[in-house]
Amino acid sequence: MADYDIPSRPSLFSRTLRDCRNLYVSSGEMCEREYPHLLDRKDGKFVALMDDLHRALVLKIYLSICEADKKWSKQERFLAEVLCHHLWGQWLSGEKLNETMKQASSESIKLTWYSMVRPFDRIPPLRDRVGQLDTIVARLCNIIARADGVMREPEAAIVRNIQLELDSHLKNRGLDESKGEKYEDDRSGSLAVEELSRQADDGIYVTPTTNTAANTATKERNFDKRPTTPAEKVALAKPAEPELTVEEALAELDKLIGLGPIKHEVRSLTNFLKLQQKRTAAGLPETDISLHMVFTGNPGTGKTTVARIIGKIYRALGVLDKGHLIETDRSGLVAEYAGQTGPKTNKKIDESLGGILFIDEAYSLVAARSEDPYGHEAVQALLKRAEDERGRLVVILAGYTDEMKDLLESNPGLSSRFNRKLHFEDYTPLELVKIFGLFCTKNHYNLTTEARLRVIQWLTYHHNLRDRHFGNAREARNLFEQAIRNMANRLSTLTEINEQQLQMLEASDIDYGKLPDTVFVPLDDESCRIHITCDKCQHEKDVPAKFLGQKVVCPKCKQQFVVEWGTLVPGERDAPAP
Repeated sequence: MADYDIPSRPSLFSRTLRDCRNLYVSSGEMCEREYPHLLDRKDGKFVALMDDLHRALVLKIYLSICEADKKWSKQERFLAEVLCHHLWGQWLSGEKLNETMKQASSESIKLTWYSMVRPFDRIPPLRDRVGQLDTIVARLCNIIARADGVMREPEAAIVRNIQLELDSHLKNRGLDESKGEKYEDDRSGSLAVEELSRQADDGIYVTPTTNTAANTATKERNFDKRPTTPAEKVALAKPAEPELTVEEALAELDKLIGLGPIKHEVRSLTNFLKLQQKRTAAGLPETDISLHMVFTGNPGTGKTTVARIIGKIYRALGVLDKGHLIETDRSGLVAEYAGQTGPKTNKKIDESLGGILFIDEAYSLVAARSEDPYGHEAVQALLKRAEDERGRLVVILAGYTDEMKDLLESNPGLSSRFNRKLHFEDYTPLELVKIFGLFCTKNHYNLTTEARLRVIQWLTYHHNLRDRHFGNAREARNLFEQAIRNMANRLSTLTEINEQQLQMLEASDIDYGKLPDTVFVPLDDESCRIHITCDKCQHEKDVPAKFLGQKVVCPKCKQQFVVEWGTLVPGERDAPAP
């Protein structure tokens, strides 16, 4: 028997099932709320589709593992009862449970693993949630495979196969491939939604209902005819998301790691707009300014996140009606044939009215050192609409610093209308490890002291070797998601496991790509020291790395605090190049 007993296992199973539903449903809600241009409609149907996908995923995981050893133990049946209650709100047992699981098994065989996680691969805004999905799948696999207390080889083989299947579809493109990564055309998300809806209409995501003992009829899948699902009822009944106040939006900005100069600039702009409103209320003339902006900096430095928060601030101030963010790049504005670029650009602008149009890699709108009539047409259409709709539209151009400078200098209209520039610096090594820590906190992971040290060493090494294509926060996310996969593979080899092990990342999990051995100085090496700062008085001190994750007392203010992270002291901070 494992370290925790049977009653606690279903409790953890039930909690993880809820986490899975919350991930899928909240992802659907986010797409409907913040990315309506990816959907044909906003009526809860996409949320319901995501709920169906989560149902299919958890069923297939359960059935694949339980059928591995050709047995259905008492403990596995207990988990099946919990699963049925989660999926259909009914506690089943006996013959009802047998019939339901039998039908579910026949339906599950028709489903590919990719069909159930496709949105997280094909819809760009959901890719940031792959780490959460990996976490949930790994925990479900381990709970089910160890329902009897130990994981046997047939079950372990299925768990490894599930992990390999999902890795092949969801694993990030890797460090080398992420260099020069471009924002993908919205078409990939739109096409994915269309394909998901078609598959739903064709009955691919059918799950059994259990209203009566003999009821194995399937639900009608046409979205315009089928009964409203519980997820749809919740989505349709849910009141509109409350508008944030200005201070709440600024507080959201302040919670972001790093970005000190950006936070100052955004707060200064907010204060200016507040002052203008007060002058208007007093009958004084307004100062006419352009709210269009240019964001410069390397990938992964928070440009899109800040743009979204600015939209919320403008909405709270009444500057914009909606404050939503529409993301695109050249492929979303420039067409392939003559006469199509103008309408295409205007359509994207129409989607953005009342909010912000965020154009990533904006310098690519006009091809360098070559004739590009279509790109120039898009720029001219953009300039005209930006001026005509200045009370209803804010445009943010984003991209690498030098290229954006060349773009603005090449067109006087752009430089005059986009005169507010915000530069996003690369994150420091300390900020990167804090971002990694944030991913861990959000997904309920802890780290051993050795694991914390390896995270610091890994991110510091890559930061020191960075070029203009360095992924910044994306590097931290890639490392975190790979750590989850490594952990899942490690746990699949253990016969017994407890809940603490499901949440603890170890040093061996922090492994992504080939690095020189000299990067990972052992924890017990006397030269392995970190630089830390007291949370209260900001007193700085170099301490042995063994204090990572431990409580310490500041020698100056006597405040006790936990050493979550730190930076490598000189000599170790500058990791050697290969």
